[in-house]
Amino acid sequence: MVVSSAPAKINLSLEIEGRRDDGYHLIRTVMQAVDIRETVEICRVEKPGVNLRVSGFSLPMSRDNTVYKAVEAFFEDTGIRLFGLDIKVTKRIPAGAGLAGGSADAAATLVALNEMCGCGLGTDDLCKTGAKVGADVPFCIVGGTALGTGTGTELERLPSLPDCYIVIAKPPGNVSTDKAYRLFDSAGVSFKSRAVEDGLKKGDLRAIARGLFNNFESVISLPGVLEIKAAMKRLGALGCQMTGSGSAVFGIFESAGLAESCATELLEKFETVFVCRPDCEGARIEK
Repeated sequence: MVVSSAPAKINLSLEIEGRRDDGYHLIRTVMQAVDIRETVEICRVEKPGVNLRVSGFSLPMSRDNTVYKAVEAFFEDTGIRLFGLDIKVTKRIPAGAGLAGGSADAAATLVALNEMCGCGLGTDDLCKTGAKVGADVPFCIVGGTALGTGTGTELERLPSLPDCYIVIAKPPGNVSTDKAYRLFDSAGVSFKSRAVEDGLKKGDLRAIARGLFNNFESVISLPGVLEIKAAMKRLGALGCQMTGSGSAVFGIFESAGLAESCATELLEKFETVFVCRPDCEGARIEK
């Protein structure tokens, strides 16, 4: 058995730069891994096919979920003949949150299969395969702090986010990424800033927090997002915003005490609340 894990991500900045002729959108986003991790356990079995089990948060069990897609992409790219697999996913990242839970599942699956098959694929090759599954998969493989350009799959390492505490809260409801882009296209308004990137280069947490922005926030209206942001600001967050196309909101705090107090209050109304830290690692083998 091989056990692997991969982190959730938040978007410290998310700028939509335009749309290609093929319909895919071009973005510029600063992504940060956090230490909420999906775990994947993979065993080779005699019975043909893939048997998938899930615990924790739910995962769509249809053949087009990211775990199945990662398995198919891995065996297609390596040329290895598919053998029987038993896969258990422990989901700690909720779906429909903008936290790349499905991408983390795929990233952990690819890393585990690479280990199990003894392929010795490097990060670049794993990222190329991962990009076939989803735009956030390469980042979940790499982890840490990175600038994503193109469709989000072209990654450049950035200086690490200074040590801090991050509160994440998910209100009910979500908007699919496809719908979020359609809403943005209809509005046609894009805010641009390099404040987060500059703050990272200077190691200035307060400047980073002040510079947080997400182009989707201006076009997506979800119950609870504004309420969570207001509570985080009132309870000491240096900055807060929605991640991805939502619906999760994160706040950056300087102290554990402030973060825990904020999380405690948010839990009185919202079911899914985390206190986490920046994670410098991406997908990895656990055992």
